[in-house]
Amino acid sequence: MEITRFLPLLGRILIGLPFLVSGLGKLAAFGPTTAYISSAGLPLAPLGWAIAVAFEVGGGVLLILGFRAREVASGLAVFTLAAAIFFHHDFADRNQMIHFLKNIMIIGGLLQIAHFGAERYSLDARRTRDTKNIAGATA
Repeated sequence: MEITRFLPLLGRILIGLPFLVSGLGKLAAFGPTTAYISSAGLPLAPLGWAIAVAFEVGGGVLLILGFRAREVASGLAVFTLAAAIFFHHDFADRNQMIHFLKNIMIIGGLLQIAHFGAERYSLDARRTRDTKNIAGATA
């Protein structure tokens, strides 16, 4: 039994779960989150809050499930890069530098998913099998 076949699933869970938890935290903290967005000098903080919640909750769940994993991972990579640039750009602050680098590492993992896909244990794999079965039945 090859244990490594579970690694793509584990990787998606380990990357998707922090997005999901962070998004649920933002969902429960509208005021503080919009105040933080405003403090970064960004306009339309309520819209930024809604976008962040949608990307983090929706993207986290979809990534964990492996549904449209390539597209979701690409979108989350862009979102994470924007978060790094707008919220963690003060490199004189060691904490901000660590958060920036953490975001860059997350982007690296997301780009791996964007390239290789969700792999075996995912809704994408199931969808691909169903499409092949339907195509085989009509041929």
